[in-house]
Amino acid sequence: MTNVGTLDRTLRFILGAVLVAAVFVPPVADMVAPWGAWKYALTAWGVVMLGTAAFRFCPAYTLLGVRTCPLARP
Repeated sequence: MTNVGTLDRTLRFILGAVLVAAVFVPPVADMVAPWGAWKYALTAWGVVMLGTAAFRFCPAYTLLGVRTCPLARP
């Protein structure tokens, strides 16, 4: 069952890719380096965003009753 729509999925993928890449791209990595453990938290958040985009399922949406994809018609 999916609960993440196309626009939501695209935005999650872009944001997740930016957060994961921020640690590895040299100009941005120099800015993020002083943040200490926060840079790992942002990277983990990026991985979660990429995972929810890939599987089109968000557990938080299930708990909150949110659905951004159209309902499937039988």
